[in-house]
Amino acid sequence: MAISFDHLSSTGTDTAHHGGDAAHTAADNVEARGFALYVGLDEFSAAQAGVSLTQLVAALKHTAEELVPGINSHATVAIAPRGAGGRDVDVVRLALRDPAAQRARQQQAQQQVRRSGVVIDFTRQRVLVDGTEAPLTYKEFRLLGHLVEHEGETVHRNDLLSDLWNEAEEGTPNERTIDVHVRRLRSKLGNYQEIVRTVRGIGYRFDRHADVTIKTS
Repeated sequence: MAISFDHLSSTGTDTAHHGGDAAHTAADNVEARGFALYVGLDEFSAAQAGVSLTQLVAALKHTAEELVPGINSHATVAIAPRGAGGRDVDVVRLALRDPAAQRARQQQAQQQVRRSGVVIDFTRQRVLVDGTEAPLTYKEFRLLGHLVEHEGETVHRNDLLSDLWNEAEEGTPNERTIDVHVRRLRSKLGNYQEIVRTVRGIGYRFDRHADVTIKTS
């Protein structure tokens, strides 16, 4: 549960500015008509501070009315299901339909929809990142595949060199060669780079992640 204290809000458009000494409008045909102050605070935390939500609301209203006699104000308490999670102030903003908070929530939902994870497809020799094929080179795919085959194990750089690099074809590879290829591989995994972890001073490890699907047939 959390508190919100708000004055008359802007009509028809979102022109309220949070913080600062004054509200500024972006166009001449709109005007600020008040502001909203969102306070995130649950009943238990308020009680620990020696105050109740009702007392705090009354104190805030009294302060505003002292500063501007005759002011019109309205206070309300935002209610949320127990265990809803998230920051109190964000719960308040959403419960009281703050436009900026609603837009942020919609954008977050859209991003979650777009994130479909990583598919490592050995049958087709490709990797899909959120539904789009990652432009891995043959060597990068073999590197990732080798780490996947040793899931949860730390693979030494020297082992990667001996198993994946052909000196006759590629000159004289060294540990730097491995590091460069891993860096390029990670850059192509986008938001899922953490599935290939560095074990300092030794090598690399593939960790299974909830967003990773491995296809072998």
